Amino acid sequence: MAGPGSEAPREPAPDTAPEPSTEPPNRPARDRAGEPAPTPRVPSHAYPVSGSAPSWSGRRVGIGTALGRVALLLAFLFGGLALGAGYWQVIESANLSSAGDDAAVIAAARNVLRGEIFDRDGVRLAWNKRDKNGEPYRVYASSALAPVIGYASRQYGTTGLESAWNAQLSGVISTDPLRELTRKFRAEPSDPQSLKTTLVLKLQQAAMAALGKNRGAVVMLDPRTGEVLALVSTPTFDPSAVADPATAAKTFDKLRADDRQPLLPRATAGLYVPGSVFKIVTAIAALGSGAINPGTTYADQPAAEKSGWLVDGFRVRDGHHAATGSRALDFQEAIEVSCNIYFAETAVRTGGAPLADWAGRLGFGSPLPFDLPTATSQVTNGGGSFGGGFTDRVELANAGYGQAETLVTPLQMALVAATIANDGELMQPHLVLEATGKGGTTTIQPTTMDRAVAPGIAAEIASAMRLAVNGDLGRAYTAGAAVKGLTVAGKSGTAELGPGVSPHSWFIGFAPYEDPQVAIAVLVENSGGGSVKASPIAGDLLRAWRDWSNG
Repeated sequence: MAGPGSEAPREPAPDTAPEPSTEPPNRPARDRAGEPAPTPRVPSHAYPVSGSAPSWSGRRVGIGTALGRVALLLAFLFGGLALGAGYWQVIESANLSSAGDDAAVIAAARNVLRGEIFDRDGVRLAWNKRDKNGEPYRVYASSALAPVIGYASRQYGTTGLESAWNAQLSGVISTDPLRELTRKFRAEPSDPQSLKTTLVLKLQQAAMAALGKNRGAVVMLDPRTGEVLALVSTPTFDPSAVADPATAAKTFDKLRADDRQPLLPRATAGLYVPGSVFKIVTAIAALGSGAINPGTTYADQPAAEKSGWLVDGFRVRDGHHAATGSRALDFQEAIEVSCNIYFAETAVRTGGAPLADWAGRLGFGSPLPFDLPTATSQVTNGGGSFGGGFTDRVELANAGYGQAETLVTPLQMALVAATIANDGELMQPHLVLEATGKGGTTTIQPTTMDRAVAPGIAAEIASAMRLAVNGDLGRAYTAGAAVKGLTVAGKSGTAELGPGVSPHSWFIGFAPYEDPQVAIAVLVENSGGGSVKASPIAGDLLRAWRDWSNG
């Protein structure tokens, strides 16, 4: 019992831990009067089972193990950083340092005397002058070069080949690996390189003159190497006036306001309905996949020329070929007279997926690997479930002869012709032969893009294209393309654009048929059928090519 004046001991509330004792170990706690204090009631979960850790605590990890885990994690993180740094500083170093948007490239382009540019015959295409302040600016040999060489301007940057090879022309990268490594230690670190291009200035100027005031494009290349001989778009402009600081602003403002779009490089960035020149792509897919053979005919084709070929409620129409009468055409005859119905039926027989796949071998479906940026050619706008992205058989049938949602660049169609000319092997197009600097010369070698089609199939299509220019029936559709003394193979096209809109005129081909050395694509916007404008222009340019090649 507690003594006088003492308070009765308080018991802890249930599930409340006891207050800590100040008594020595193994001795009972006492109240203020010295009497043993009552033993408090302790909740059952306050102590663990003998010999075990609390159920809520988890197993403790030794400090050595913990440090090992941290070290392993840090090693993994630093390893990842090292791999990333190595990739960007070693593997991608050259690409980063030569990119057009690299700060060093931009700075050098504004201050360094750029390397000169020449055509394949050594004719100077681009060089430098200095303004009244002694600062350099670019001068160009001809306005015909604007769509391909582009311009280098202090105010408006670079385009064309001037942009694609900006790092080399401004000397930010060198042809000599040793010089590249020791660049930062040199008094003059820049090494501007001159370029020898694949172009022929005479052909470039001839193509621009042939197109005249028309809007259009011409591409000429060597099918054996992919070397581009001419790449022209009209209307064009004076690149020297854009490069000269005294005239740049006024010239550029006028160009941007021109609704003819002279700044558009039509040969590489313009997308056009191809019309019948696309039948060569359909032929590659159909013969390559085995859907047809050279002797394939369609029994309903002669009658359908009068009434139209009915496919899922839509009629594909074509003018009747009076000279062929009621005879069902085979493959070569269908190419010669450009029969829409034959190729509509052939596309449906081939199927959407195979047509898209074979077109992909020719470069359709992605930008072309080229010095300059290119628009993506397409066989369909995609999104359909019929196969290859087509919506249905109607779209596929119309795509078979180059209508529907089929869109192409002139460069793409020049490559189609070049593939046939080169026995089915597609060569990568390129614009530069050599880059020469203080450290030496780098030579650009031809590169194969794809074995697009078997040589035998390419030969069959080439034979049909020869008939399309030189055959008794074919020459009416390609008037003007034939060249005396030079066997030309080709295909014309009329790209329908809708009621009241004049169609685009197309021609693609190559020469000489016996030993192809040049392939060509000509597009003239809104100028009528293929034989109206494009075919005669192609004939004129092939004559110019022959004159140049003969010296």
